[in-house]
Amino acid sequence: MEINRRDFLKATALTAGAVGIAQIPEIEANTQVSGEVGKWVASTCQGCTSWCSIQGYVVDGRLVKVRGNPNAKGNHGKICPRPHLAIQQVYDPDRVKTPLKRTNPKKGKGIDPQFVPISWDEAIDTIADKIMALIKSGESHKFALFRGRYTHMNEILYNTFPKLIGSPNNISHSSICAEAEKFGRYYTEALWDYADFDLDNTRYVLGWGADPLASNRQVPHFINIWGKVRDQARIAIIDPRLSATAAKADHWLPIIPGEDSALAVAMAHVILAGGAWNKGYVGDFVDGHNYFKPGELVPESIEVEGKIIPVEFKEKHTYGVVKWWNLELFDKTPEWAEPITGIPAKQIRQVALEFAAAGSRAISWVSPGACMQIRGSYASMAAHALNGLVGSCDSVGGILQGTSVPSGKTPDIKPYLSEEIASALKQKKIDQRGTPKFPALNKKTGGGVVTANVANAILDEKPYDLKMAIGYWNNFVFSINGTHLWEKAMEKLPFYAHITTHMAEMTMYADIVLPAKMHMFERYGFSKNKQNLHGYLSIHQPMVKPLGEAKTDETEIVFMIAQALAKKGHDAPLRYYQENFKDPETGKIPSTPEEFDLFSVKYFTQPIWDGSSNDKGDSINSWKELLEKGVWSTKRYSIGKKIDNFKTETKKFEFYSETLKKVLEEHVEKNKLSSIDEAIEASNNTARGERVFVPHYEPSVRYGDPKIYPLIFAEHRSRLNREGRSQNAPWYYEHKDVDPGDEIEKDVAKINPETAKQFGIKTGDRIRIVGTQASIETEVKLWEGIRPGIVVKCYGQGHWAYGSVASEKFGSKPRGTNNNDIHIHEYDRLSGSTARHGGTARVKIEKI
Repeated sequence: MEINRRDFLKATALTAGAVGIAQIPEIEANTQVSGEVGKWVASTCQGCTSWCSIQGYVVDGRLVKVRGNPNAKGNHGKICPRPHLAIQQVYDPDRVKTPLKRTNPKKGKGIDPQFVPISWDEAIDTIADKIMALIKSGESHKFALFRGRYTHMNEILYNTFPKLIGSPNNISHSSICAEAEKFGRYYTEALWDYADFDLDNTRYVLGWGADPLASNRQVPHFINIWGKVRDQARIAIIDPRLSATAAKADHWLPIIPGEDSALAVAMAHVILAGGAWNKGYVGDFVDGHNYFKPGELVPESIEVEGKIIPVEFKEKHTYGVVKWWNLELFDKTPEWAEPITGIPAKQIRQVALEFAAAGSRAISWVSPGACMQIRGSYASMAAHALNGLVGSCDSVGGILQGTSVPSGKTPDIKPYLSEEIASALKQKKIDQRGTPKFPALNKKTGGGVVTANVANAILDEKPYDLKMAIGYWNNFVFSINGTHLWEKAMEKLPFYAHITTHMAEMTMYADIVLPAKMHMFERYGFSKNKQNLHGYLSIHQPMVKPLGEAKTDETEIVFMIAQALAKKGHDAPLRYYQENFKDPETGKIPSTPEEFDLFSVKYFTQPIWDGSSNDKGDSINSWKELLEKGVWSTKRYSIGKKIDNFKTETKKFEFYSETLKKVLEEHVEKNKLSSIDEAIEASNNTARGERVFVPHYEPSVRYGDPKIYPLIFAEHRSRLNREGRSQNAPWYYEHKDVDPGDEIEKDVAKINPETAKQFGIKTGDRIRIVGTQASIETEVKLWEGIRPGIVVKCYGQGHWAYGSVASEKFGSKPRGTNNNDIHIHEYDRLSGSTARHGGTARVKIEKI
C-alpha cells in the first residue's frame, strides 16, 4: 500500500482492468471545445445541501462545462464554485470501475484489502447470501444500511429495503450534519428543517457561525443577493475566524468557541431590559411599564398607593417570555457574558440593540458552527429565540419555514411483511437512540439518529452484535469525530459492502465494493429543497455514459439485490418494487434494473410532470418537459400564515417550550426515569427544573487540562469541499486560497500572531498539534483573522484512501490532515448530533 501519487497514476493507467480502477479516454476535464455544437442538459448539484439545479454542456458525449439552470428560481440560475469541481470528479481516473472482492481477510488502517475484480452477478450473489443467512437464522435485525448524502430516491434503498428484509437499522448521516441546528427551530416554532430567508427585505443579519458566501446552505442565492443585503442591511457575524462573510460585515464578533449560548442569552437580556422587543409581535406589559430590570425577577404583583396590583404581560404571537426572563435572562448581562464569550460587553449591547431596531426585518441565523457542539441544542434554541423577540419568524424581511414541494408517496410496505419480518422490525435500533444517554429528540424521543454511536455499538455489541452493513455515499471512518473508533469498529464488522464512486477510507474495510454512478452526470434521481422563497424539485438525469460498470445506488443496485433474494426464497422486496413502481405512463412492470431506475423516478416525480401541481408553481405537463426544464419551482412563499399557526403545543412561538416539555415527559415515561431532571443529567446538560424548557446558557465542555493544553482547536468549511468529496480533484488544491487564510496546495493551521509569539513559531513552520485523543502534523500560518488562543484549520484534507491526489501514499499516508483525528468523539445528546464544533478539544502545539 506504499504507493505515491505519481506511481499510483502510472499503475492505474496500466492495470485498470485488473484492479478495478477506472480508465478514461485522454481528455482533460478543462479541455476547450470550439466549433462543435453541444447541448445543455439539466441535472442537480449536491456539493452542499443547497441542491441547486444546474446544466451540463455535453459535446459528442463528453461533459465540457457546467452552469446554473436558467429555469431555476431558487438559485437565480447561478452556481457557486462547487459544481465546477464535479467535472474532475466524474472524469477522475481513480474512480472505481468494476465490482471488487476483498481477498485479504485482515482489516485495518494501512492494510491492503487485496481487492480483485469480480462480476456484478458474483458481487450481488455474495450480498444476497449474507442477507439470507441472517433472515434464516432470525437475525435480520443485525443488518444495517448506512446512508451518507442521498437523493430523494433514498426512499427505496434507505427507507424500504431494510424493513423489507427485517431490519430496523437504516442509519442516516443526519446527526453529523445539522440536527442540533434543527433542534432550536423545532422546540420554539416546530420546524425540523432548514430555514429560508427573506433577504430581499431584511435590514439586519446576525450570523451565528454562518458563512453564506462560502458554505452552509443556499450559497448561489446568497452570492447573488449579498450585494443588495450589504447595501440595505447591517451584518454581524459571530465566528472565531474571519470568514468571507465576516470580512464584509459591519461587526465581526470572534467568539470563544462553544460559548454561543452565553452570547445569545446576553443579547436577549439587553433587548428585554432595554424595552426593545417587538411589542406588536410579542406583546407588552398591560400598564406599559417595563418590568424586565437587570438582576430582578418580574414580580407577580406590585403595591401602588397601598393597593396590590397584579403585573400582567399580555402576549400576542409568542408564549412564555416572562417565564424565560425569570428562569434565565434576568441576570445574564453583557458584563456577565464578556469573560465567557470573549466579546466586549459594549459590543454585545450595541449589536443586540441594532438587531432589535430592525424589528421583524432582522434575522438571527443559526448554523452548525454555533450548535453542533456538546450541549449545542440549547445554544440553537437561544440564538433562534432572538427571532421571536424581534418578531421576524414568518415575517417580511425575516426567517421563514418555506414551501413544501409535491412528490409521490412511498407505497406502504406492511402488506409485504411476514410475521417474522414484522417482528424483527421491533428490535432496538443499533445506534441506541431514545435511551437515557441518547434522547435524540427529533419531534419525539428517539425520533432522530445517533450516527456516530454506531461505532460504539459495534465495538460493545450493544444492543446486539451487528453482523452486516451496506453503505452508500458515506465515509464515516473519515467524516466522524474520533476516527480511531470507526476504524476499530469497521475492523470488527464481519461483512461490509460499500457502494461508492471512489476508494474511500470506508471502502478499505469493505468485503464487496460496488461502483456507483456519479450523481450529477450519470444517473436518474431528484432532489427537493428551498431557496429564495421558492421550494423546488430538481431532476438528476444521465448526460454522459457511466464510467465502467457503475450503477445507480438507490435504484439499480437494490433491484438487483431484490432479484437475487427472490431466487433464494425471499421475494418480498422484488414483489414490492415491481408491483408499486410500474411505469406511470405505460403501466409496464419493471423487469430490469434499468427499467426500475427509470420507472421509480417517474413515479416519485409524477405530481410535478403530470400537470397536477401547475396551480402551485411552474407549469410542466410531461416527463419529457421535466427532463428538458430540469426544475420545477413553487410560487413564492406566502409570508405570515404560520403566525399563531405554528405546530407547537401552544400554536405560538415558544420561549417556554411546552413542545419540549411534552417530548421530555414522553422520554421519561418510555425509559422509566424518575424525572425530567434525571433525563437531562443523563444527557450531559446542567439545567434543572423549569429552566430545562427555556433557551438558556449551558457551560461549554472541553477535553484537556488547560495548563497542559492551553489552546482550543476549531475548524471551518471550504467553499470547495463538495461535502468532503472533492479532495481528489486537482482544482481543489490549485484554488485553495479562495478560503480566507488558506494557501494554494497546502493544508495550513491558522493561529493569531499574538499566540504564535508564545510558542516561538512563524509562518511556514511545521508544527505538531497535540490533543488528548491524537496528534497531527501540519504547516502553520500566522493570520490576524483568528481569535488569539485558537488553532483553526479547514476541514476536508487528510484522506489516506481517496485517490492519488488526495493522499501522498494511497492507503497509508494522507495529504494534509483530518481534523476528526483531533475532534473528541462526543455528542450533543438531546439531538443526537456529533460535537464537531464548539472547541471540544484543547490542544498544545509543538514546533517540529
